[in-house]
Amino acid sequence: MTELVPGGNLPLPGGAVTVRVSGPFDVSALITDDSGKVRGDADFVFYNQPTAPGARLTGDTLTVDPARLRGGATRITIVASPADPTTPPARLPAPALHLTGPGGRPLARFTPPRPRQETVLLLVEIYRRGPGWKLRALGQGYADGLAGLARDFGVEVADDTSAAPTASRTPVAGSTRPAPTARSTAPPDPDGFLPLVNSARAAAGSPPVSLDARLASAARAHASAMAAAGRLGTEGRDGVSVYQRLTATGYTYLTVGEHLVSGPRTPAEFVDYCLRTAQPRQTLHDPAFTHAGLAYVSGGRSGDTYWTALWARPLAPGDLARTATEVVDLTNRERTRHGLPLLALDAQLTTAAQAHSADMVARAFYSHTAPDGSQPWDRAAAAGSRRRSIGENIACGQRSPAEVVEGWMNSPGHRANILKPGFTHIGIGFAGGGSAGTYWTQLFGA
Repeated sequence: MTELVPGGNLPLPGGAVTVRVSGPFDVSALITDDSGKVRGDADFVFYNQPTAPGARLTGDTLTVDPARLRGGATRITIVASPADPTTPPARLPAPALHLTGPGGRPLARFTPPRPRQETVLLLVEIYRRGPGWKLRALGQGYADGLAGLARDFGVEVADDTSAAPTASRTPVAGSTRPAPTARSTAPPDPDGFLPLVNSARAAAGSPPVSLDARLASAARAHASAMAAAGRLGTEGRDGVSVYQRLTATGYTYLTVGEHLVSGPRTPAEFVDYCLRTAQPRQTLHDPAFTHAGLAYVSGGRSGDTYWTALWARPLAPGDLARTATEVVDLTNRERTRHGLPLLALDAQLTTAAQAHSADMVARAFYSHTAPDGSQPWDRAAAAGSRRRSIGENIACGQRSPAEVVEGWMNSPGHRANILKPGFTHIGIGFAGGGSAGTYWTQLFGA
């Protein structure tokens, strides 16, 4: 049986799997498509609406059969909240999750860090990858409760104790909680943020962005974490970065940016602040971004208002190949300037480089040496490469191929690899997530 850590992945066998969460918790699930949004009531599985196509909740156990999910569903996010809403999660043990496969075979166990100020935990997500399905451990806290979480996935949840019971509102046996109703909604626009932003982007010649519920959810969680800590930072006291909060919502990005600010009282003041300074203004104007999300939380230790704005472009089919090609082209441009032969893109080196970038995100490290002790040449050989000489460049945090190649060229050691005359082939890896946001790998061979 596999012991999962936050960010860990596990391929799922065919057929139904069960997720059981022990302890005084309620289990819920949100079924979404590639947009990260539900289609309506039937996509929200919780104590008072325990079944959906391909998903069934029985007590503390959720059974998921991916093949039977409704058409277009590509992700199931499973969350835990206190069974007694009046009990702060910090007073409860960490919810232990047990995953079993067909026939009751134990597959994995995951015990996330115990929540602090958060009221809901995003435990795991089951997602489609190619023809199969995988499970990713999240362990992400969320501060706005189950209703706030559901709303950020495109569901409006409102307590309704006065309406006559219907089949979907009939309380489960022994339940004294009001039965929520749900309907699909667009993500809210807090106080007219979107027109302000798109007006500023239009003035700079950049295309408009649209609001995304997943970005808003991650922004709210991070603003809450900063307010609780009483300080700005890309990482909260829980050790979770703003980028990890975003990937935990299921948003896979090609590029990402953020504004972390305290002080402004309104979205208008926030946007004005961002436009007054070069780097924040560049992020707000960046034409690469297509989605945005904003949240602000007042109070906390200092009483200040803490703002988080997230900007991103989703990873689309073909983006990895296009990104790799652009990095190779920019690298070869530098070699041409120095009279060196061009590097050819190599499939095995690309496989190894991509695996290393993804591994740095999944296992939360940044090094040429992986936690299992493997080195670049080990990874190249494992991918089937027979190159005699291997070199590797890695980088994190850069938002584009141009930025990462420029950074490598400004570093003597990385520059030496790019301009090494003996190298003939190259592979490129890229992954979003982790504490730094983006992770890049160049693997050279001769």
